[in-house]
Amino acid sequence: MLELGLKILVAYLLGALVGSLVLGRLRGVDIRAMGSGNAGATNAFRTQGKAFGLAVFVIDVAKGVLAVTWLPIVPLPAPWHDPTLSPTWIDLGCGLAVVVGHVFPVWFDFRGGKGAATMIGVLAGLAPRLLAPTVIAWCLVVALSGFVGLATMLAGAAATVAAAFLGAGDWRLPGFCATLTVFLVYTHRANIARMRVGTEHRARRLWLLRPRST
Repeated sequence: MLELGLKILVAYLLGALVGSLVLGRLRGVDIRAMGSGNAGATNAFRTQGKAFGLAVFVIDVAKGVLAVTWLPIVPLPAPWHDPTLSPTWIDLGCGLAVVVGHVFPVWFDFRGGKGAATMIGVLAGLAPRLLAPTVIAWCLVVALSGFVGLATMLAGAAATVAAAFLGAGDWRLPGFCATLTVFLVYTHRANIARMRVGTEHRARRLWLLRPRST
């Protein structure tokens, strides 16, 4: 358990390196004080431009990939190494921790992003076969509704369903995806509230089926 605990801690600290806030400090801005107030890639695109937003997205995805591909296989000396520990639990523990670190970063007053890009990186590292249904669901929901937050939550649900179908009876990956989806719903609770009252921002360039009058 020492190995699992240590690697979960490192994954959390890695996740706490939020791309928009790290790059924002270099630029002298804090995007949490701009636009929607979120420290994710979407708000970075809107407030700082395409290059900045793309760099934020790459950083946030990359740390998700690293947390589940590189960190679990880093060798540790005794007594930290536990040969009886299932590698799957290390993978899943690190995957969840890096997303939590992104949302609640210790380096930035526990005010980070919503976890979507980091979740994509985690899925890419853990189970690349889940990326297609996740991305397709996201694109369809954005095209139909224009709501990025709604698309993100339903993309997580699509990943959960796909994991259940592809899991061959192993509940761990579907359970992990379901946990991430619930967490995404929590981080998007303000978006849900704004959608209910009709004030949520729509990505009009991506909202392909928007009414002609909008």
